[in-house]
Amino acid sequence: MDLKIFDVEHGACALLTCDDNTRIMIDCGHNGSTGWRPGSHLRAEGIGAIEMLAVTNYDEDHVSGITDLLDNVNVKSLVRNQSVSTAVLKQLKTEDGMGPGIDRLVQMIDAFTGGPLNPAPGFSGLAWSAYQNVFPTFDDENNLSMALFLKCHGKGVLFTGDLETHGWLELLKQQRFKGMLQQVNVLVASHHGRENGCCDEIFEFCKPYYVVISDKGYAHDTQQTVPYYRARAKGGPFRGENRHVLTTRNDGSIEFSFSPDTWGPY
Repeated sequence: MDLKIFDVEHGACALLTCDDNTRIMIDCGHNGSTGWRPGSHLRAEGIGAIEMLAVTNYDEDHVSGITDLLDNVNVKSLVRNQSVSTAVLKQLKTEDGMGPGIDRLVQMIDAFTGGPLNPAPGFSGLAWSAYQNVFPTFDDENNLSMALFLKCHGKGVLFTGDLETHGWLELLKQQRFKGMLQQVNVLVASHHGRENGCCDEIFEFCKPYYVVISDKGYAHDTQQTVPYYRARAKGGPFRGENRHVLTTRNDGSIEFSFSPDTWGPY
């Protein structure tokens, strides 16, 4: 099983390929500097379909490549925070404006007939679950992010969207969420590593080996949180070094391999 976290600058896009070649794409941002886009990449790799697209956040940088994705591959199911209807999403976007990615996502939601998981894919070696606050308990996109937990041959990876402190604290009221945090080995930092995505309280339960930050150089002061996350990660080998925090900014695309016996990044 292979998880690739792509370098999409200050955005988000990752692909999990399970042992049976079923696939989950987590967000679908693109890289404006290199021109990399998710659907074109999949098509070049000979992949014509993905079993699931998971959208963790309703901001443009998480879906900026969705048109390219939908034009190139068949997306069989969509997982998102369903407490946010398309009408609510349009309302949330009145302040910042509806970008082309969010607009295409709205069209997809309105037209999509496949159901959240229909037909049920194999996802061999994987167990997954999703956690989110609900509208109108929160009325901002960041705290309505969906946290997606992937348990890959027993090792946990948590994608956190753009959750901010108040959203984290609300989720921590759930015993199920706290129990999940105890199983996290890889934490993909919230809000691309920005300070408002940090929450001390989650680390009472979450003891990851690695923290991954998807960002670009000197955007939004994300570098300032690297020491914060380094102090809270156990660390492990990565490209010949012992590392705690991995960043697409410095490391480019980052891959993790999972098997029943071993796991790790490369």
